[in-house]
Amino acid sequence: MKSVYPMSSPSSAVFADQGLSGKAKQTQSPPPPLALVVPAPKPAAKKPLRKNAWQVAPNLLVSFRYAWAGVSYAFATQRNFRIHTFTGTVVITAGFLLQLAPIAVAVLALTSCLVMILELLNTALESVVDLTVGQSYHELAKIAKDCAAGAVLLAAIAAVIVGGCLLLPPLLSLMV
Repeated sequence: MKSVYPMSSPSSAVFADQGLSGKAKQTQSPPPPLALVVPAPKPAAKKPLRKNAWQVAPNLLVSFRYAWAGVSYAFATQRNFRIHTFTGTVVITAGFLLQLAPIAVAVLALTSCLVMILELLNTALESVVDLTVGQSYHELAKIAKDCAAGAVLLAAIAAVIVGGCLLLPPLLSLMV
């Protein structure tokens, strides 16, 4: 690696050396360090409002509208999201009808919402992967989509277990 200094290497530089005689020899001095020129920061310009999806929401209401658009899109286009929504509604309603403790209903609601949240993330990830690879097949795209779907599957299995543990005992006591 070559040095940026005119000398071939730092070891070839000769500095003031006081030998045994005590007199300083006149030698080369190291070159001055390179000056870094940093441009002054530009003042932040106001961004014009754009009516595009990548615009940052100007207020909280618009932010909620964007979020609801995502939920609406998933409900309209994703069969599994509709199934999870319906199942979650039935399970939470059953929790209220069976007069479960409020904490049990909260656990049912959280587990159902977790499945729906993961379904939304799965939909988002699939959309981004499709945008990236287009109509072509790529093994990494398959892995990404399969892993996201697997996350939803595991959450759904956990939700069934939680729902069974909380809803079956009161349901069985009604039947007996």
